[in-house]
This record gives sequence, C-alpha cells and structure tokens, in this order.
Amino acid sequence: QVQLVESGGGLVQPGGSLRLSCAASGSTFSIYAMGWHRQAPGNQRELVAVSVSGSSTTYADSVKGRFTISRDNAKNTTYLQMNSLKPEDTAVYYCRMTTLVLGKVNHYWGQGTQVTVSS
Repeated sequence: QVQLVESGGGLVQPGGSLRLSCAASGSTFSIYAMGWHRQAPGNQRELVAVSVSGSSTTYADSVKGRFTISRDNAKNTTYLQMNSLKPEDTAVYYCRMTTLVLGKVNHYWGQGTQVTVSS
C-alpha cells in the first residue's frame, strides 16, 4: 500500500505560478511512475504529466512548455511546477503513483488539491 499527501494548491492570478507537491509513504520501493491528473467541473479527469522510472516524461499538449514534473526519489516525492497559469487550468489536481509488484500494477491517488486561476 502507498499513501499520498498533496500540498501546494491555491488561488493565483493568470500568468502566475504554483508548485504542487505529493509525498508518498508506505511501500514506496515499488513505485515506478509518478504523475499528475486534473479534473475541472463537468469534465473527465485528464492526464497532466507523468514521469516513468528509466523513461521520459509525458505532458498533455495543453500544458507543454508551461508545466514541469519532477521527482525526488530519495524523498518519494513528485512535484508539478506550473507557470504561466491560465483560467482554463482551474481544476482539482490529483497526484497518482503507480506500483509494480510481482507483475501486478496498482494505482494510488492523492486526495486532490484545488487550483484556481482567476483575477
């Protein structure tokens, strides 16, 4: 089992920046992917960015060049640096970590943190 705790959301003006953090505890040795998703009211949850161990990162087209995902494996933490924020980035952001144990994949979700971009 993996437990996730997110932090860093809030209200920011258009063009501003925020950094989200997601710290994992528990069976962290088995984590091989760390990522962020978001869900705006009335919309489905969508992938924002994901970092896979030993592989490249992937970003949604809508955030490329503005958002950066990073990870500190020693701290079992992933970060999402969000720059040049737009009102359409307003959503609840969820971190997700994926483990692989004996060939079985499990996904774990954070509790979600609200990001609101508004003047």
